[in-house]
Amino acid sequence: MLILSDGSQRGLEPKPGSVEVKWFNNYSGVIIKAPNVVFVIDPCGGVLDDFRDVDAVLITHEHYDHFDETIVKDIFSVTKCMVIADPTTYGSLVNVIPKEKLIKANIGDQIKIGGSQIYVVPSYHPAATTPVTYMIVCENGVTIYHTSDSLPFAEMADIGQKFKPDLAFCTIGIAPGASPRSGADIAKLVQPKVAVPYHGSRFIEFAEILANEAHQIRCVLLEINKPYRYP
Repeated sequence: MLILSDGSQRGLEPKPGSVEVKWFNNYSGVIIKAPNVVFVIDPCGGVLDDFRDVDAVLITHEHYDHFDETIVKDIFSVTKCMVIADPTTYGSLVNVIPKEKLIKANIGDQIKIGGSQIYVVPSYHPAATTPVTYMIVCENGVTIYHTSDSLPFAEMADIGQKFKPDLAFCTIGIAPGASPRSGADIAKLVQPKVAVPYHGSRFIEFAEILANEAHQIRCVLLEINKPYRYP
């Protein structure tokens, strides 16, 4: 089933059992707003006003469309939030963010922010040095998988089986090898309740593949800066 987010939910606060997500650039920049915590993932681009109420910044890898040191520094200066970064970007930030506020995200780590749990899971993005992806289990149980630039790989089926995500962001372009087909393959491996294509523009193609090959997975197409509330 295809759902087009039309922005009618703009400004809504998440209810106790829900989470609001907003895609804010053409890449993998996502804001996740649960009832008691706000996460920003890969804050490249966007407007600082969007990042004034943040509990943690999560960075997946060092490429320019995922990591902007100046933006991370600006967000931190306003919010004093935690910064969680893959080992490569951690090295870039170690002299920028205070040690007690900076966490190195190694694959297999589990990080608690408020009542939410962040699991650092593998990424298959050969162009990056130490890429990671994040599985976020919010305090209310809503589980979101942010795949960054990852291509599909067999272990994703195990990740999906273990966490049973409600929502998965699936890369469909820009990154080497990524396409609507590879994004749809991620969704088919992970089996989320809702698949959201991002980091590209061929959304309809992605939705058509899912409709033909995995019709049990809902497909939601987001517009930049227009929030979507799950469920």
